[in-house]
Amino acid sequence: MPLPPPPTRRHSNKANNELLFKACLCVLIGLAVLVSPYFIKSPGMQGIVAGAALVGWFAMVLGLAFGGLYLRRKFASTRRPAGSQ
Repeated sequence: MPLPPPPTRRHSNKANNELLFKACLCVLIGLAVLVSPYFIKSPGMQGIVAGAALVGWFAMVLGLAFGGLYLRRKFASTRRPAGSQ
């Protein structure tokens, strides 16, 4: 007796759009945190924001991971086998 085909996981269009929104938002926050010390005039505030560079890099990596997951879902939905619906 052959095994049944593995279940396919389908994601809704809304879930994909929310994932893309999260990716863009995280990348923008990361860029803002990393670039803002160059535009701040106050040396004290500039040092505080520059100390948060680790948070900026984390937001960038998280945003890129969300973007990669979005692209993976997008390409997986376009490359369905001919027999599945």
